Amino acid sequence: MSPVQTIVAALVLLSLSCVAEERPLRFSITESGVMPLVDIRNGKAVGGILYDLPMRLAEKLGRRAELLVMPRLRVQHTQLHNEIDVRCYASPVWLNEATPNYLWSIPFMVQRDLVVSRRREPITPEKLPRQRIGTVLGFYYPSLNPLFMSGKLLRDNARTQGLVLTKLAAGRYDYAISNELALLWHNRHNDPAQKLYEVHELASDPAFCLVRDAPDVPTQQLLRAMKEMKQDGEFEAILQRYR
Repeated sequence: MSPVQTIVAALVLLSLSCVAEERPLRFSITESGVMPLVDIRNGKAVGGILYDLPMRLAEKLGRRAELLVMPRLRVQHTQLHNEIDVRCYASPVWLNEATPNYLWSIPFMVQRDLVVSRRREPITPEKLPRQRIGTVLGFYYPSLNPLFMSGKLLRDNARTQGLVLTKLAAGRYDYAISNELALLWHNRHNDPAQKLYEVHELASDPAFCLVRDAPDVPTQQLLRAMKEMKQDGEFEAILQRYR
């Protein structure tokens, strides 16, 4: 190979390398998510915690973020087929499927799952009479699953957490399950007559990101970037915008 051909070949390889480096990092977003976790408009994520976090992560790595909005079951399918690079807002206790080829990050927040009601009266789920309780379609609630399996409590599924709380406020059922952030957001952005109350804490779990461990993903860089964000207070800053 002549010197000129060698130079041309090297430039081609460099060009291909640059193209590969330009591939966006693919983040999954569950379409049932609502504010303050994510603001979805016309099928696209445009704001919220799960928008700000991927954007900042990609920025720290000098990459672009591609936010893929899809149904929860589709998220699981694409993850199993290695079609997403990062899945944030996950926890080992929330998932009942394996996560091969993915590594867990450090937690970026703690989620409190609550039973909520229109009345400020503490309850114990196991002592409730048989009734429907508001739930999000596809969500797994470990602490209540035995009650659902036995038929002591009946799931009344809605597509999003926001719809669950709207139905509760409208009197469609007496109790629903909500995370704390969604409850606070509902109470802040709705009429005081629709205020809902925490009546029982189901769980308080750290939320993580799953990062695909593969040659075409900057896995360790992403994991290190999250550690840096925690140390620099960036996680708390993101959460504080929506409290």
